Amino acid sequence: MKCPSCGTENIEGSDRCEVCMEPFQKLDIPHPKEGFQAHIMLDSIKDIATPNPASVKSSDTVSHAIHLMRERRTGCVLVIDDGKIVGILSEVDLLFRMPAESDTAGMKVSQIMTSNPETIDEDASMAYALHLMSIGGYRHLPVLSENRSFGIVSIKDLLRYLNRHLV
Repeated sequence: MKCPSCGTENIEGSDRCEVCMEPFQKLDIPHPKEGFQAHIMLDSIKDIATPNPASVKSSDTVSHAIHLMRERRTGCVLVIDDGKIVGILSEVDLLFRMPAESDTAGMKVSQIMTSNPETIDEDASMAYALHLMSIGGYRHLPVLSENRSFGIVSIKDLLRYLNRHLV
């Protein structure tokens, strides 16, 4: 491998140049050209994340969470206890984790929520969000910001974004 800084020929697979000690690790990172590729690799998730998403506490009832989801017309609520995301309750959780014919009046969110959900930093790229959602099979990702506030990004948000930049 030829060092881009000093031109020295190095052993393939080296982490640094043997002469100038320049690191090679950033050479494997793809660099966007322009247009759609640049948008998806460089635009941050904060551009499309919904700020202040619907949220409940783990001790709240499932019926309260359902009411909030209907009121806000959203597919999920974040479960936040003591200022930390402890879970997420989505339509999928309601369909597959809630016992059939159950009374939601007394059932707690903590009984059917997805605990410790994957989160994404607000400065992460669209490509990284798509990657996480694809690998994990998620339809919603909680977004963490520097000021400790929360947001949410859904697959619908990402598809709308992709549609705007493809057409």
